[in-house]
Amino acid sequence: MNKDEALIVLKAKGYKHTDKREDILDLFDKKGGYLSAKDIQFALREAYPGISFDTIYRNLSLFRDLSILEETELDGEKIFQFHCSEHHHHHLICLRCGRTKTIEVCPMQDLSRLDPEFLVTGHKFEIYGYCKSCQKALREADESINEADALHIL
Repeated sequence: MNKDEALIVLKAKGYKHTDKREDILDLFDKKGGYLSAKDIQFALREAYPGISFDTIYRNLSLFRDLSILEETELDGEKIFQFHCSEHHHHHLICLRCGRTKTIEVCPMQDLSRLDPEFLVTGHKFEIYGYCKSCQKALREADESINEADALHIL
């Protein structure tokens, strides 16, 4: 899914095209990963100084219900990204920047052997960690803190 496809879905389902909706979808198009309502509010603060979490969540819920966005939870906060309309797959999710990477392997193929009588109706498999560039940034930040601590001791 991308912004243009999402706008087509909204129109086909009879929903109004608004600047706020388009701007929210544009953020997802540019980000290429998960965003929280807080991320969206921060990004849109200049264009819409009074935009409320209520407005953002209402639109995010609508987009989720129309399968424009998919939702997951991280540290108790709902985060969203464009719905993957490709084939069945899962994601690696960076805890720092929110970028995702597709995992082509589905662990459910092996897990279904555990109880062949259990009927699985759906599943979600996500792995959380840090992408290469965020690992580097975290190491550099850690090194600066260690240097500052060493200077403070002297």
